[in-house]
Amino acid sequence: MRQIFAQSIEIKASAIVVEKCITDRVLMHRWLNPMLRCEPIGAWNTEIGGRSRFIIKIPVLEPTLNSVVRSREPGLIVWEFEGFFQGCDRWECQPTSEGTHLVNCFEFAIPNPLVSWGFNNFAATFTKNDMKAQLRRLKRVAEEIYHQQQ
Repeated sequence: MRQIFAQSIEIKASAIVVEKCITDRVLMHRWLNPMLRCEPIGAWNTEIGGRSRFIIKIPVLEPTLNSVVRSREPGLIVWEFEGFFQGCDRWECQPTSEGTHLVNCFEFAIPNPLVSWGFNNFAATFTKNDMKAQLRRLKRVAEEIYHQQQ
């Protein structure tokens, strides 16, 4: 069963700055959940075919999602992933008169029934709340960078 968690936020920064916060690995680690680490597979690359892995920092286990950039154009990046989750994470920067409307859509399935049950009963609400918190942190980073450039 596929699930979709979609969130959005208004950011008072240009779409170029917001996109940079999503695709620059150093900036990404300023807003990602501190329990997540993103590592490139090969050189860091956010163009189509670029590979990375997202690792949850749980001692001993360190569950990992391998990802590949499946879609890329100005203001849009879609990472497709496989591991304990299978699906995609879509980030779209929509320019507005006030800055950028950022939409994040996390679409996934969990093939293992036991992992799916555990996620749905214990982690789904946390994940939705964490996505909102990440967007607020990304907003702070983007607006800080944007204001430094002005």
